Amino acid sequence: MSALNAIPAEYAGRRYHAYNDWVKRTHGGRLQKISIDAGFTCPNRDGVLGQGGCSFCNNEGFTPSYLREQVLLADQIDTGLSFMRRRYPETKQFLAYFQAYSNTYGDLDHLKAIYAEALNHPEIGGLVIGTRPDCLPDEVLDHLASLARSKTIELEIGIESCSDAVLAECLRGHDFACTQDAIRRAATRGLFLTGHLLLGLPGETRESLLAGARQLSRLPLDALKFHQLQIVRHTRLAIQYQRAPESVPLLEPGLYLDRVIDMLELLPSSIKVQRLGSEVPPRLRLSPDWGMRLSAFPKRLDVRLAERETWQGRLFSKPLDA
Repeated sequence: MSALNAIPAEYAGRRYHAYNDWVKRTHGGRLQKISIDAGFTCPNRDGVLGQGGCSFCNNEGFTPSYLREQVLLADQIDTGLSFMRRRYPETKQFLAYFQAYSNTYGDLDHLKAIYAEALNHPEIGGLVIGTRPDCLPDEVLDHLASLARSKTIELEIGIESCSDAVLAECLRGHDFACTQDAIRRAATRGLFLTGHLLLGLPGETRESLLAGARQLSRLPLDALKFHQLQIVRHTRLAIQYQRAPESVPLLEPGLYLDRVIDMLELLPSSIKVQRLGSEVPPRLRLSPDWGMRLSAFPKRLDVRLAERETWQGRLFSKPLDA
């Protein structure tokens, strides 16, 4: 059998399973996230686990400009809709994206009220909720499952790394067992699950990434987001980098794409690739400056996959106990 024939049909001419292609097949058009900030924090900032957050974290680096002057959720949504309608007029459905910090961390009644406020907006058809794996008690998952009966609900879990040593190094405050438990409990409720990965963290190696990919391949994930480590100003990692740059070896674009491919080869075709990188605003980014836009990543990934004569799932092996 040729390599081309071995590539699954759902890849739609690519060498990996793109989330956007899957969305068009299953939803009939584009799903567009509208980022909102509901004022959440996280246990790694409020003193429950620690203060100051993870070593790499400064949420301002990923906050759209339209959120900086808005307070009310409805105003944030309206401003985001105005921007996204112009940019993506073909959008089929808009989703409110609770992105900043841990958006399941809080009293259940408060969470219900916040989610309901967003869903009550006439142009919002669902929610995307970003959070930490240690902020997903069963009662919150049960509520999200009840919402998912009539709305599009996606849960985005910050995995970051599958290595306990790397998680400890970046002051994450939980281990990978916690992540596995949260993913499995959420999956039993039928929620659409996206994992967020950060490649290039201090202490990470190619071997630890491959070991992590094998572990992820056995979890009930629907999608993954890949991000390259960027040194964001006003973080602990920025202080470390400025004092000793050699202690934070940053990935170059070519090596980063090869690391993504190394992982994709081990992942099942059922996992959709939702994101391939991120862009921190230059005013906040200390390093690296790749000199390329995020929109160039998908094409570069396909080219590199072809050069290596490989594709997502080529080395995936189904576990014997599956």
